Amino acid sequence: MPTLLEIPANLVEYIGYFGSFLTAITFIPQVYKSWQSKSVGDLSIWMILIVVTSTIVWLIYGFAIHSGPVIVANTVVLLLTLVLLYFKYSFKKLD
Repeated sequence: MPTLLEIPANLVEYIGYFGSFLTAITFIPQVYKSWQSKSVGDLSIWMILIVVTSTIVWLIYGFAIHSGPVIVANTVVLLLTLVLLYFKYSFKKLD
């Protein structure tokens, strides 16, 4: 059985993109629920800001090391989190 260091590079890249895909979709259910309900009152603004900051840091790292999976996952997470941030302020006006 091969160790992690013996896995072919292209397989490692596919594993990275699969992990990237799973990471990227984590916020989709929350964005959808927030959009449907027009309610984000329970979402912490601090959580949203921490996620935005961390994804920016990950993007800097991903570009620095030329890592497609890191760039893809964090770009999608950043966009979805920015949508939640937009909802946080636009839906507040509806209350």
